[in-house]
Amino acid sequence: MGTPPFPDRAPAAWAREAADTGVPHGPHTSMITSAFSQVGQIASQRSVHAALAWLHLHEQQIMRWQLECVAIPAPPFAESARAAWIAARFEALGLADVHQDEAGNVLGVLNPAPPIADPAALPGQPPVILLSAHMDTVFPGHTPLDPVLTGTRLRAPGACDNGAGLAALFAVAAALRHAAIAPRCRIVFLGNVGEEGEGDLRGIRHIYAQPHWRANIAAHLVLDGAGQTIAVTEALGSRRFEVLVTGAGGHSWTDAARPNPIVALSEAITRLRSKQTSLSSSAEPAAKTNGHKGRDHARPKTRTTWSIGTIEGGSSVNAIPATATGRFDLRSTDAAELLHLEVELHRAVEDAVIAANRGCPAEHTLRFSIRNIGDRPAGALPEDARILLLLRAVDRHLGLRTELRTASTDANIPLALGVEAISLGAGGAGGGIHTTAEWFDGRGRDVGLRRILLLVLALANCDADSPHEPDEPGHLDHLDEPDEDQLSNHNPGHAVENTPTDSLPQDPAAEL
Repeated sequence: MGTPPFPDRAPAAWAREAADTGVPHGPHTSMITSAFSQVGQIASQRSVHAALAWLHLHEQQIMRWQLECVAIPAPPFAESARAAWIAARFEALGLADVHQDEAGNVLGVLNPAPPIADPAALPGQPPVILLSAHMDTVFPGHTPLDPVLTGTRLRAPGACDNGAGLAALFAVAAALRHAAIAPRCRIVFLGNVGEEGEGDLRGIRHIYAQPHWRANIAAHLVLDGAGQTIAVTEALGSRRFEVLVTGAGGHSWTDAARPNPIVALSEAITRLRSKQTSLSSSAEPAAKTNGHKGRDHARPKTRTTWSIGTIEGGSSVNAIPATATGRFDLRSTDAAELLHLEVELHRAVEDAVIAANRGCPAEHTLRFSIRNIGDRPAGALPEDARILLLLRAVDRHLGLRTELRTASTDANIPLALGVEAISLGAGGAGGGIHTTAEWFDGRGRDVGLRRILLLVLALANCDADSPHEPDEPGHLDHLDEPDEDQLSNHNPGHAVENTPTDSLPQDPAAEL
């Protein structure tokens, strides 16, 4: 397919226009037809056949990576042990420039052919296709992991979110290396920190804060959880706050007249609750956009929600507490509504504290503070974005139906910055997300992996057939197919059962 068109343009422009000689400027149907033609051409190449065959034949190897990975704790802000393991996998797979950055992210590069002398240099460099999966989990470091593999089903905290995404990251790198596919631009593989909870997307934030990455990333593909039809194209914005109410405290009998911080916080929650109906129902004229906000379309009905996740305070049943703390999660598909909800939270807390202090001596009055502990920006992928057109073409080629969704993922950051990004499941099925009973089933995983690999190649505008022969199946010793004994004996702490698996449910959208 030759070199990328419009080489003198910025990577963002190239990403929008390079699908096929400028067709994004033509009719929408022409854009779709061109993308489908491009995907078909890529899929027909011999080296791509070899890569797809590797994915199909090496499910046991992929599952072994996943099992090893989820056995390593990666609690919020303490992902270093898993990061070191990921770096070792990247090096074993032959990726270049494997390293950890200042945030703790692990990066490896599949360079174009011929290799770039200085990958960090900006002038004249081809764009970057970023393929990422978050390595952190929601579970504290003391959580027992003890992964158990039963047939094709892996049960462990984090088995699906995001053991599945990380396993897909390794699988795609291995398949590309096995088939000796030479991309025309850099494909960067990233295991990132800080996606969950109060991690607040810190790993991806760090990437886009670096000028040499932000200037060159043409498209970003996020691998998160299971499934092979869902695509998150709209970033659900969220803001998280910690509300602290403090007072003098005292004895529950002798100081009963003093205002109680827990009561005041409860009153604030009640006041905010009274706003729930109006906050959740504001809308603009609905449009048939499949839950997706296109550039020239009216926006669908806005959904805005809030939740209080934790309440803490007090030291004894017979004492008025000196402090009360609550953590609030605010979400909306509309940035303006999110700001409105934030204002309502501040107003509810302030009004509740003022009411509690009415007629109270100054030395006993309550005080409050509200601290931002999380901010995930909203954003949406334009309907004519190259990455979405190519995904639809890939899904059509594979006989899949593209289901667009709204969610909060690592894709929030690039979408908010105007970078083309999509979050996809990594194949298979999963459930029990964010619980210790979490599970992932690898049956049919290769469909999701084929989807990812074809989309990556289409985004990279690869000349996939290289002059080199694909590696023989045993050429890379560390990629040999393991047998069941190897799976069970690789780490004595990993249990493997050979009983039949349960039937799999449909993948709910919430799993992603």
